[in-house]
Amino acid sequence: MNRTRRILSKWLCALLIVALPPSAGAESTDWTFGGHLKYRFTFTDYPGNSVFREVLGSNSLNNSFETRLKFGGRNDKWDFKADYQGIFIHSETLKLFDSLPASPAPVNRVINDDRRWWDLTWSVGDDEKNALVHRLDRLNVGYTSDQTAWRFGRQAISWGNGMIFTPMDVFNPFDPAAVDKEYKTGDDMLYGQYLFDSGNDLQGVAIVRRNPITGNVESDQSSLAFKYHGFLGLNEIDLLAAQHYGDQILGVGGIANMGGAVVRGDLTWTHTDLDNVISAVTSLSYSWTWGGRNVSGILEYYYNGFGQKNSRYSLQELLQNPDLLRRLERGELFTLARHYVAASASVEMTPLLVLIPNLFVNLEDPSALAQLVVQYDWKQNLLVLAALNLPVGPDGSEYGGIEASADGLYFSTGPSVFAQLAWYF
Repeated sequence: MNRTRRILSKWLCALLIVALPPSAGAESTDWTFGGHLKYRFTFTDYPGNSVFREVLGSNSLNNSFETRLKFGGRNDKWDFKADYQGIFIHSETLKLFDSLPASPAPVNRVINDDRRWWDLTWSVGDDEKNALVHRLDRLNVGYTSDQTAWRFGRQAISWGNGMIFTPMDVFNPFDPAAVDKEYKTGDDMLYGQYLFDSGNDLQGVAIVRRNPITGNVESDQSSLAFKYHGFLGLNEIDLLAAQHYGDQILGVGGIANMGGAVVRGDLTWTHTDLDNVISAVTSLSYSWTWGGRNVSGILEYYYNGFGQKNSRYSLQELLQNPDLLRRLERGELFTLARHYVAASASVEMTPLLVLIPNLFVNLEDPSALAQLVVQYDWKQNLLVLAALNLPVGPDGSEYGGIEASADGLYFSTGPSVFAQLAWYF
């Protein structure tokens, strides 16, 4: 099955690579090339009662190199894009995936295409600490006219109006606490958009996925979604209808001006095999000048309808909430509880140096994650990104560490440091 899938994927690669129509002649095709190289380092400390300490010791060190080579071409209304990713990881936390398979906490995993339609990821070798991965994260061909656009192949899409939490964005959303959010992981899809004369538009996407156990394409693993975006005066509105992993999703969202601030929000209703679930997010963003420095701030409230009630995070309680566990495993949700508040600010210290303090608060524990991100344009084409993360909360809370099955141990982490140097070409 895997051999056949790889052969079909390689034929699809070849088909897309030659997909630009040759009728206009190669000399009329505008080719582009670029990319980046990133080195990333993380250090994480573990408290004495952490279950991770049993596997990793008092702390862990992770290093990775990632290169992205971007190749594209445009010929009249047709265009082609391909992004190659090469990833080398030396990470002590890779062993957690095998050592703690029942962990509800996110663990460092090597990216794969087990769920994706095309198998465009090749792992040269991985073990408990090292992994070398080659993959195509973008591979698509598109056509654009005055009112229509469509694109077929591996690509990424983002929907919704949440600035930090994104209940309407179910296609590989970013972890709210992620530091580098430059590229979303791509999926294999057909995307289309129609632009009305009024400026409103209708978007549609069909994503084909496989059952990771059988390797077969299945409808209850795939997605079909439509989103209408319109204008009501100076305000905007979004309407969503989707079939996603066998669940039905309806959503409404919008953006409105309120004085000098901007109000955003989304409300979604999801019908699963077990329940009807409401989730919502609303935020207020405002920009001002403080001490001669430009500042942009965000205050956001998030209600996760899939979350646990009354901070019940024991493994037995979590097993009774399969809708939540499935979304955690697929990387669609990153929180365990229901009520959250997040605050973020971007402070331009100099034209080249930006400080971004973030705070994520679980209102029910209560517990929180405090984060300070530093972004520095060091030199031309060189960008430094760094962050300090401080989880705060009592034992048994989400950010303080939920209880493990062993008495007196918790899925807890202490302070962590993230640093990344990126070179663009």
